[in-house]
Amino acid sequence: MKIVRILLIIIFLLSNKVAGQNFENSAERIMSRDSIPEMTFAVVTKDSILVKSILGHHEIKELEGRSNANVKDFFHLGSNTKAITGFLAGYLVEKGKIKWSTKFFDLFPEFKKKSNPGYYDITLEDLLSHRAKIQSFTSGSEYRILPKFKGNKSEKRKQFVQHLLTILPVETHEKYHYSNAGYSIAALMLEKVSGESWEALMKEVLTKKLKIDFVFGWPNRNFKEQPYGHWIEKGKIVSVPADIEYNLDLAEPAGDISMDIENYAKFIQLNIKGLLGENNFLKATTYKFLHDAKDEYAIGWGNYKKGGKLISEHAGSDGTFFCYVQIDRKKMIGYIVIVNSGTEAAQNGVYEMVNILKKKF
Repeated sequence: MKIVRILLIIIFLLSNKVAGQNFENSAERIMSRDSIPEMTFAVVTKDSILVKSILGHHEIKELEGRSNANVKDFFHLGSNTKAITGFLAGYLVEKGKIKWSTKFFDLFPEFKKKSNPGYYDITLEDLLSHRAKIQSFTSGSEYRILPKFKGNKSEKRKQFVQHLLTILPVETHEKYHYSNAGYSIAALMLEKVSGESWEALMKEVLTKKLKIDFVFGWPNRNFKEQPYGHWIEKGKIVSVPADIEYNLDLAEPAGDISMDIENYAKFIQLNIKGLLGENNFLKATTYKFLHDAKDEYAIGWGNYKKGGKLISEHAGSDGTFFCYVQIDRKKMIGYIVIVNSGTEAAQNGVYEMVNILKKKF
């Protein structure tokens, strides 16, 4: 029996190695076709990584040289940061610091006089599920016309929120209106009840308690020898330098952190465990709320049904990287693909890679 068990383990490991090589071949084909310099991907269950790989180059200009991809390379998560801000909210709800139903103006009555009455009843849940009818702020042009705010990141966001609440609410007949700015307002609520900045909360929960490593902003703004983001200029894909005037501080809680594939996989595994009914850092009931509080978009997670299967998913991009994660709620498997390019072709390549992974797992 012992020999049979060993043989089965060997067969399993060999088959996974072959599968990994096949996935890398597929990834290289997609990267070449869609001008993607670097890609990382993983398939995870609640307690294991079924496949993990990273390949390519930090910059497009390096394509002719030897690969410098490293498993410790950080990738910008973009709007997949929203699920983490939602996670922080769940943590503070469980600690009794705030409720999902807490109204913004109950915490900030001093803002009410100058704010639009259409926002008077917005709650934490409304903001995190995009039901507060806050203007989008998903394009750079919206930020360029803002007043110049002063102070540190948290102080600037507070002024940003005060400004946001004077703008007319969005008129929509859709179930939700996607808004980066809404997450800045939610983050202000979390800061008020915790007495800490959003940045400090992130470090306390992710770095200190969960041992999940991350950085604020782009990888190449934090370290040397890290992936550059890429976009199109004058019809050509170019690397985006770290010192370019491109600042996401006002919407940082909505989409401005970076992680390597292993640390992001840890976060996804926590969610899978919770969805399986296992209490971990958060209670299983909290994970259920984060993923299913509302149809189509809950708390930092989109959700839909396909072929009778319930899917949780999210995509994130600031135009320079593209990150996509999907959790198959029937198989309880997570699929992660991230690239250091934000072009439309790169995004399509990511979705194709996800489908390739799903055919095997």
